Amino acid sequence: MPSTGRWETCGQAWLALLRHVWAQGEAGLDERGPIIEAPSRLFEIAALSPDDPILREYGKRRLGTASETAKSCWAGRLRELQGVDQLRWAVEVLRARPWSTRAWISLTVPGDRAESVPDLIGLGFRIHGTRLVMTAVFRAQDALSAHLSYVPLRAVQQEAADRLGLPAGPLRIIVDMPYIYVADADRVAAIIAEAPGGETSGTSGAAGAA
Repeated sequence: MPSTGRWETCGQAWLALLRHVWAQGEAGLDERGPIIEAPSRLFEIAALSPDDPILREYGKRRLGTASETAKSCWAGRLRELQGVDQLRWAVEVLRARPWSTRAWISLTVPGDRAESVPDLIGLGFRIHGTRLVMTAVFRAQDALSAHLSYVPLRAVQQEAADRLGLPAGPLRIIVDMPYIYVADADRVAAIIAEAPGGETSGTSGAAGAA
């Protein structure tokens, strides 16, 4: 089972993901080079904002532009995949059947080229109580830049919630293989040491992998 966590802000969740990879990571390999990969991670984020102070201080620079770049990798498949506006479809399912757990959309295409498969492979929408909860499933994710996907995903969740006349609940994230590139290890170590709650202990897994 993937390890779990619940965080109030995106910045807190992002730091926790980095620490998870740093503490439990092992040596691996990606198309772009050596990585430090960790076990699956499942967590929830209550609130997300591009003005998150942790992201502004320690995250990727030019957050807005970078978020748009991350979004462009999957936004097209969300709005139009084989002739279907998938977000609209999911909203219509829940509008007709508010209790449904079937409002899941895939961002993959059977038989597609391997290099075309996005990191984000699926989104699920469910009404829990009076709020709309969204689950985002990543096949793999670079933990250092993960927050660049979470902020625009919150906008998708909010859009669906607005169409249904509901408030947005937590955003649930499932990452099958979180990782960092070995080339980024020094930067990750600095963030972990300097960020709120940062610590230098528990780093033997990543250090050994690097």
